Amino acid sequence: MGVRFRSFATLLGLLTAVSVALGAQTPSVTVGGVGYVQYQYQLNKDTVLNGHQNNFDVTRAYVNAIGKFPKGLTTRITLDLAGRSANTSYLAIRIKYAYLAWTPEDSHLTYKLGAIHTPWLDWEEALWDYRMQGQMALERGGYVSSSDFGAGVDGNWGYEKFNAQVGVYNGENYSGAPGDQRKDLMARASYKLMNTDLPGKVGGLRLTGYAQYGKPTGGGKRQRYLGMLSHKSKQITLAAEYAMTRDSVAASTSVAKGRVLSAFGVYNVPNSAIAILARVDITDPNTASAATNDRLTRIIGGASYQVTPNFRLLVDLDHVSRQGGNEPNGFKATSSTAYVQGQFTY
Repeated sequence: MGVRFRSFATLLGLLTAVSVALGAQTPSVTVGGVGYVQYQYQLNKDTVLNGHQNNFDVTRAYVNAIGKFPKGLTTRITLDLAGRSANTSYLAIRIKYAYLAWTPEDSHLTYKLGAIHTPWLDWEEALWDYRMQGQMALERGGYVSSSDFGAGVDGNWGYEKFNAQVGVYNGENYSGAPGDQRKDLMARASYKLMNTDLPGKVGGLRLTGYAQYGKPTGGGKRQRYLGMLSHKSKQITLAAEYAMTRDSVAASTSVAKGRVLSAFGVYNVPNSAIAILARVDITDPNTASAATNDRLTRIIGGASYQVTPNFRLLVDLDHVSRQGGNEPNGFKATSSTAYVQGQFTY
């Protein structure tokens, strides 16, 4: 007990010394999180199992610890409890975010170092606001990730009339190995063309662009270029995006030229906790070759209900059609899945 007490006292003394050096007695630390639970029912019959797949699951859970200190210093650690794979019954635990952020006094810029947000997905997910349904189009296609190891800077001017983020990253995403000496440059910029009744970094009528330029481990190309027009108010969200992708590996001289289109909308019914949502994603990994038959179209539609401020319920239908070939595990080229999904925060 004496050893443990001395160790705790030493740690407490160290934290106190750091806090005093920063100009305060104690730091401000908050702990919270979010989780996604669901029940899914495959409407199409699985020819391998000779039945309709249906499962309860926890698709994702995050635990956030955020520290705020004087002099504009912020720290964050987020644990990611990833959903089960097809062959396991356990959830993988990994670090999604772990970074130090510094905003100088009276500055429009915030500097970050560590496992940090990449510029695009965090912004787009805030616009869409239904990550509980699943990944955004670019992430579902395997083109981007929401987090990576690197250094970057965020900035906003004119009360978020213009906001931007730029960073240098390993390029292999937070769930991958660090890779070699090659790095990816990623940048996003968003300009508000017109105000609405919703402030913030995604509110208003906006024109937004994103670019990524890098090389995968071993060499080759990894490029993404995206443009979006969006409108977000308290009642209506509308957005349309067009993205081009360029990918190759060092051992190949050919470049896969891909294309991703996505459009979505959310209507919040006035004076109620109900919202109606719809989305269409079209992903074509290789537009230069008609023989690949790999274009995928996904249509999502549903309705949500805000049960309490900390719990939202979503009922939706996710329909996928493939240009060629079959779905994995014995499904046809088209398949539909019905979901009952929940999002809780604490």
